[in-house]
Amino acid sequence: MTLETTQTPDAAASVPQSLPFSRALNAGLRRAMTENDRVLLMGEDIGRLGGVFRVTEGLQAEFGERRVLDTPLAESAIVGTAIGLAMSGFRPVCEIQFDGFVFPAFDQITSQLAKLTYRHEGALQMPVVIRIPYGGHIGAVEHHQESPEAYFAHTPGLRVVSPSTPNDAYWMIQDAIASSDPVIFLEPKAKYWMKGEVNASARAVPLHASRIVRRGTDVTVVAHGAMVAVALQAAALAEAEGTSMEVVDLRSLSPVDYGPILDSVRRTGRMVYAQEAPGMVSLGGEIAATVMERAFYALEAPVLRVSGFDTPFPPAKLEGVYLPDADRILEAVDRALAY
Repeated sequence: MTLETTQTPDAAASVPQSLPFSRALNAGLRRAMTENDRVLLMGEDIGRLGGVFRVTEGLQAEFGERRVLDTPLAESAIVGTAIGLAMSGFRPVCEIQFDGFVFPAFDQITSQLAKLTYRHEGALQMPVVIRIPYGGHIGAVEHHQESPEAYFAHTPGLRVVSPSTPNDAYWMIQDAIASSDPVIFLEPKAKYWMKGEVNASARAVPLHASRIVRRGTDVTVVAHGAMVAVALQAAALAEAEGTSMEVVDLRSLSPVDYGPILDSVRRTGRMVYAQEAPGMVSLGGEIAATVMERAFYALEAPVLRVSGFDTPFPPAKLEGVYLPDADRILEAVDRALAY
């Protein structure tokens, strides 16, 4: 699998460039490594190969094998080593090859990485970034298309973010690396080939800010990762039928920036949350509950959720049935408007 080779943005450039999502991540990693020699990359096949999705392509040749490390096939060892490196003053960035492969490192992430700073009353920082390609739409099988974000958002001590555009990918990976806390960096793999404008001279919004990406008046649709593009597609279809959808990109899954969401809901009176993950005990359920608590009197209908089904991820030929599409979002919007 190869990705289009595109010029990466110059940190001093003032003219935005069009880059695929994967190359924007590559450029963000390169800039962070250039500006701080304590930043290290670790993962399976990330060096000479450049990673399964070629996100780290060319970085080992540029920065050397001591800063871009090809690791054994052992996720627990990758994260455990990163914890030790962070204790020694480094800023390791770990790549988990696919979402379903993170679970061998789950103990290190949730039992150690998430708790060490708290255990030391803030005296010990854990600036570790764990990059996880996640989500569907690539025609793969289970362990390669899942959305495990709820496990990590549920764990105190972890920051969890997911960019949906190349520009956010470029800036958010740098902000995550600069964070003194551990960051789970969820990359929607379906968007690796999506091109978009990257402005290397101006940061868009802070790491943990949600953002309204389309204005509307009738209903608010909130989504994260690859589902943001699906929500925007649904909004365009709804507009043709006379319905005005406002779309909010969550961006940060923990902590959640509720300000733009609540402001939007108070204007529209209705909300739908869209996610690829199963609906049971999910991020969408938490956000729906919080919005109903904090904006109850502004709501003209219950907050509705669109999600994957509460089953293991199906064979590739059934992913189109399992994953929410624009039609399922529009069906939920119609139900919200019917109240």
